[in-house]
Amino acid sequence: MAKKRKKLNFYSTDPDFRFEEEEREMTTFPPEKQSLKVWIDRKKRRGKEVTLVTGFIGSEAALKDLGKLLKSKCGVGGSVKDGEVIIQGNQREKVMDILLAAGYKAKKAGG
Repeated sequence: MAKKRKKLNFYSTDPDFRFEEEEREMTTFPPEKQSLKVWIDRKKRRGKEVTLVTGFIGSEAALKDLGKLLKSKCGVGGSVKDGEVIIQGNQREKVMDILLAAGYKAKKAGG
């Protein structure tokens, strides 16, 4: 998967100037330092419930691994989008148990 690069517009009087972007890799906090929130959501989903896990701090690859773990342990589908793990159905209790067993600090949030 190719990374999207922002185009920066600037002007330099040096004809040999080459702009080099620094690539920063986001460090992933260990599970005991993560504070995750587990939500049940129905918005924009035609009344169907999903379980959302938010508050993850780390790289996208680590978040995808967490999503894969949760989907396989719950036995349902889901996805990882915009820094959230989306699990199909009302799986809040299972997700809480899995996260706590993995060493994460997790709280129930929302209704």
